[in-house]
Amino acid sequence: LFYKPKLLKLFGLCMVLVLGSLLWLQLSCPGDLSQTVHDGLPPHQPCPGERQTLTVDDPSWGPHKMAVIIPFRERFEELLVFVPYMHAFLNKKKIRHKILVINQVDHFRFNRASLINVGYMESGNDTDYIAMHDVDLLPQNEALDYGFPEEGPFHVASPELHPLYHYKTYVGGILLLTKKHYQMCNGMSNRFWGWGREDDEFFRRLRTAELQLFRPKGINTGYKTFRHIHDPAWRKRDQKRIAAQKQEQFKIDPDGGLTNLRYKVESRQELTISGAPCTVISTSLECDLSQTPWCQFS
Repeated sequence: LFYKPKLLKLFGLCMVLVLGSLLWLQLSCPGDLSQTVHDGLPPHQPCPGERQTLTVDDPSWGPHKMAVIIPFRERFEELLVFVPYMHAFLNKKKIRHKILVINQVDHFRFNRASLINVGYMESGNDTDYIAMHDVDLLPQNEALDYGFPEEGPFHVASPELHPLYHYKTYVGGILLLTKKHYQMCNGMSNRFWGWGREDDEFFRRLRTAELQLFRPKGINTGYKTFRHIHDPAWRKRDQKRIAAQKQEQFKIDPDGGLTNLRYKVESRQELTISGAPCTVISTSLECDLSQTPWCQFS
């Protein structure tokens, strides 16, 4: 009897700790995959239950599987947000996919188009379409279509929805293509070192291949359809134009693309970020200085 009050106090303390832990889990692990990202950071760290749901790749979702190709260099803060967010977003839509981060590790200037070409080449036989996807662009509207673009290339981040780029011929940000259609275009030009213009050249390739471009319909969220998490003050874009690059950036590259792509895979790593899987393919690109001397700063 002497120990009963102490046992009751100990029991009460244990109950308080248990209830407090449950409350903390409820607040920190809401399990709501539709939450948006604020200030460039994930809304919360996925909980054990979420980690299990994030790794689903169910063949019953359909016969098609998408390779999400992320041209990448040193933007790790954005990658930590992108991979778990997109994996959850696509799983919720029952889109079979794998995320390929094509990490440029050479000493040349960043070449987004060549990295997308590498992603296509390394995407494997288990995928039949690709998403050319910027790492800093997150879809906020679940009505956006990421399904197999059988009829023609599907520009998810269309000009009337993209938060920054609104001209009619814009095809950047997020573009879906079947592998057959990408091959018909001979991929993207490898001549674009530094930031910009490779998408405009690719629009011309779509025209040359006589492929019809499709865009979202019935989306009423306007420029809030996507969240752009790039901080231009922190990560300035390489917009420098060197010598002949100023003129060459507006020309069509009729021969270059998949056929003259030169690269080396330095490593391939399977990673999980907050429970979401991705493959990081560290790649060294090659540059023909006689053709594109602007691949390096003079």
